[in-house]
Amino acid sequence: MLQQDSNDDTEDVSLFDAEEETTNRPRKAKIRHPVASFFHLFFRVSAIIVYLLCGLLSSSFITCMVTIILLLSCDFWAVKNVTGRLMVGLRWWNHIDEDGKSHWVFESRKESSQENKTVSEAESRIFWLGLIACPVLWVIFAFSALFSFRVKWLNTGDDQTS
Repeated sequence: MLQQDSNDDTEDVSLFDAEEETTNRPRKAKIRHPVASFFHLFFRVSAIIVYLLCGLLSSSFITCMVTIILLLSCDFWAVKNVTGRLMVGLRWWNHIDEDGKSHWVFESRKESSQENKTVSEAESRIFWLGLIACPVLWVIFAFSALFSFRVKWLNTGDDQTS
């Protein structure tokens, strides 16, 4: 029989006994708000898909850009008002005082203990990866359009050659 190294951090796990598995190992992080998680990614991914398939979906550049702007506006509203609060406990708003000065107020949920964890690790990962990965894709798309000289708004449709 193989001997296990005393410094090894691996754990023997029973393959067939489900009760033993749930008592010995911590549960994986569950998604507590699946609808919020879906819409957090839906608007962002939909805008990217519309951009990529813009030529196939419509011949009008304006229709595609308005659709993308509407999807990203819905994404902003969802992140600010729903998914930010539910998935990671963030919220913010603008407060104007008596002098007419604008102040941004940012709040985040404080965690009390590990057992009473209100923010799911899986939801937090989905939130932050979606929040960071999609703008990175937009920057890549912008540079690829700029350097490949496929800037659609410069094409006026007048293909007159002398």
